[in-house]
Amino acid sequence: MKVATDPYEHAPLAGVRVLDLTRLLPGPMATLALADLGARVDKLEDPGPGDYLRHMPPQTGEVNGAFLAINRDKRAGVLDLKNPSGASALLRMVASYDVVVESFRPGVLARLGLAHERLLEANPRLVVCAITGYGQTGPMAQRAGHDINYLARAGLLGVTGPPGAPPALSGGQIADVAGGALWAVSGIVAALFARERSGKGRVLDISMTEGSMAIAGFALACHFTGGKVPERGHSYLDGGLAVYRTYVTSDGGFVALGALEPKFWSAFCAPLGIEPSMSALLPGPHQTEWHQRLEGVFASRTRAAWVDFAKEHDCCLEPVLAPDELLEDAQHGAREVFFELAGQRCFRTPLGAPHTEHVTARAAGADTAAILTDCGFDENDINALRAHGVLGTSD
Repeated sequence: MKVATDPYEHAPLAGVRVLDLTRLLPGPMATLALADLGARVDKLEDPGPGDYLRHMPPQTGEVNGAFLAINRDKRAGVLDLKNPSGASALLRMVASYDVVVESFRPGVLARLGLAHERLLEANPRLVVCAITGYGQTGPMAQRAGHDINYLARAGLLGVTGPPGAPPALSGGQIADVAGGALWAVSGIVAALFARERSGKGRVLDISMTEGSMAIAGFALACHFTGGKVPERGHSYLDGGLAVYRTYVTSDGGFVALGALEPKFWSAFCAPLGIEPSMSALLPGPHQTEWHQRLEGVFASRTRAAWVDFAKEHDCCLEPVLAPDELLEDAQHGAREVFFELAGQRCFRTPLGAPHTEHVTARAAGADTAAILTDCGFDENDINALRAHGVLGTSD
């Protein structure tokens, strides 16, 4: 039985207030993690289309399912920053926040009179986190991009996929989440910690390209050490080793073998009567023969049979689960990774605690008045902003 708790009372970031000016995926995922850590997150959108993700298919009701999943536990406000009255209101609001997260192209906020330095003048203790594709400086700072572009520039695509074919894409947004959102969360938490000692905030410049480059760190380090450009599909972790690959089972399912260490390789081979030659753990032309051999081995049993095999033998072998299988997985169930919120299946981040009550993603502008009131605006102030058309029509 779930026990209702206040997620802001005892969590690590209880009392921390975050103003989220972002949309789509990287920024909202970062602020979702902060919310799971107990921060109070207020999401501000423009009075026009707002966060584009709201309106993309597939939808639950009239809202995109992914939007609902990554914008839970946040209040929703509307403020037109292109209107001078809206920009002035934001400068007043930031005095009430600990963190501002933004993902505009470099220079956009400055043109609105809201440069990072101006925000820090309004609140010297503020942590401003800017998440962009290529960073705030450099010849590519103004270039548009998406996950695939950042991975390409980071060198990660260049070491991903089989030889003789174009680089392979992931089913998830690696640069957006791992290269951007998670580095942003780390930087924000560190900046809040540093602020406790210095009393001063700071600006964090998070480049999703540079964050993705760190993900490719092992492959890059091997190249920088050996001086040889790695050929895709021939190294340790990109399919070059037969012991670290995916295979098709007799019923058309897939399994993932990760027996990189001698003990796991031996544990896999022994019950199958295979001589666990240590040459299988080293790259080279001989891997072609090992790959073909293991293809035949895995094609001899169903995926379910291999799942049973992995339960008996500690060899780093797992089934490749489809999205519709995740909800029935015993491990995820035991950890309470998924929960239902207003008819939408959601996931908690690894930072979130089970047994916590959540609030569904709110309609755009549903909490504008409450957010402004918490920032010290009285009824007359709010009515004046309405009169200037700054708050749209949803508050």
